[in-house]
Amino acid sequence: MLARGTVRTIGVCTRYCQRYTSTVNNEPEIDEEEIDEYPSDKYKRSEEMIQRFLRVDHAGEVGANDIYAGQMAVLGRSEVAPLIQHMWDQEKVHRAKMNELIVEHRVRPTVLLPFWRAAGFALGAGTALLGKEGAMACTVAVEDTIVTHYTDQIRDIVEQGKEEEYRELLQVIKKFRDEELEHHDTGIEHGAELAPQYKLLSKIIKLGCQTAIKVAERV
Repeated sequence: MLARGTVRTIGVCTRYCQRYTSTVNNEPEIDEEEIDEYPSDKYKRSEEMIQRFLRVDHAGEVGANDIYAGQMAVLGRSEVAPLIQHMWDQEKVHRAKMNELIVEHRVRPTVLLPFWRAAGFALGAGTALLGKEGAMACTVAVEDTIVTHYTDQIRDIVEQGKEEEYRELLQVIKKFRDEELEHHDTGIEHGAELAPQYKLLSKIIKLGCQTAIKVAERV
């Protein structure tokens, strides 16, 4: 009796184990590479992205202010002065807001900020010495680069599904992008393309701005 009961128990256990093994084997395999990051990791990556954005944006808005300061130093008494002053006033608002945002998000400004300020003033004054058209050509080239840069940031935030999390920042970037586009169009309307060696000048300025963006992202 004992032996027969033992055999029966072993048989039941064997069938149960076979059933369990079959169930386990039918479970889908998990690819470790597809496992989502922990929420804390995702948050860290998002904040790093935003900090990188703001470091560049802050440097850009500070530099833009110095470009217009350089233009006004040369053309401050010319007929185009009110137009330049209007664009400069908008850039002052941009700079003030970026000053708030880098504090809010605990962003360290680029260490090259003093250099960008000096370079911005020199660029603004130097192109203004070419006349109104030179100043407008500078504005068009710089603003074209900034518009593209802001548009890229908007796309990156949206593609990562962070619209709600960074809704206020997204609104700020869109507003600034639209105003920079307005400056670009204003420059075209006021003779930018009549500047001496316009295409070459524009290419050099854009290359300088793009280089500044890449460097500011890192330092």
